Amino acid sequence: MTLTRAEVRERLDAAGLTPRRALGQNFLVDPNLARRIARECEVGTGDPVVEVGAGLGSLTLALAETGARIRAIEVDARLAEVLVRAVSPLGVEVVLADALRVDWAVATPGEGPWVLAGNLPYNVATPLILSVLEQAPAVDRLVVMVQAEVGERLLAGPASGAAYGAVSVRVAYWATGEIITRVPPAVFLPRPRVGSALVRLRRRPALPIGPDVPYATLCAVVRAGFAHRRKMLRSALAGLVDPTGLEACGVRPEARAEELDLDAWGRIAGWVSAQSGEGAA
Repeated sequence: MTLTRAEVRERLDAAGLTPRRALGQNFLVDPNLARRIARECEVGTGDPVVEVGAGLGSLTLALAETGARIRAIEVDARLAEVLVRAVSPLGVEVVLADALRVDWAVATPGEGPWVLAGNLPYNVATPLILSVLEQAPAVDRLVVMVQAEVGERLLAGPASGAAYGAVSVRVAYWATGEIITRVPPAVFLPRPRVGSALVRLRRRPALPIGPDVPYATLCAVVRAGFAHRRKMLRSALAGLVDPTGLEACGVRPEARAEELDLDAWGRIAGWVSAQSGEGAA
């Protein structure tokens, strides 16, 4: 029931539409992959799914085959008209909205668990994923297509080289994850210039850092550390924590940001919080 390359072309032509590069529109045209993504969501009859960047409905149709209850978000009003005609008869709710501006408490009401799925535009994938992890506690897991390099960055750990950064630490705070499979450009229309990756993130049942460490402080410390990733931490974190404080946290002042795991960043953030008298946030 999902869309082939020929069907995607036909629907675009019938509506007088062309993919908009500014919106990162690369439509999925491989029915087998669409169905695999739907399977990896691990949903069945009545399970709530929010899809981001639904486009013409290639993935939406595959998700509908599972019997899930789907809310499809699409920012492009031209595509949304075509999408409504294709999926509304299947009980899919189409929402015309910018996912970066969505109120996730409204988009994913209740305690869930919701699943977020989507073929995410490359230019919004990282901020979107972080906003969902930070603002949508009802979303239990995400199964999303992203640029391969972004997927590596989301899931990188210490000693992973340039892929490991502030984003990696922030994602690890909220979730565990895996790259399910690599995806070639040929499964999209138009073909992107780079490969993609299908990524699954599962929200942690409990946060790995205690409530006495405000998340905002953790983010500030991590951003400062990776802003000058080749510098030693005693220089990169100057103004936030001195060498004595680093040593008290069990971190060598000579270490660099890319060497620290989430636990070490949490200890530093806890020290900074205690020194400033902050409470949990």
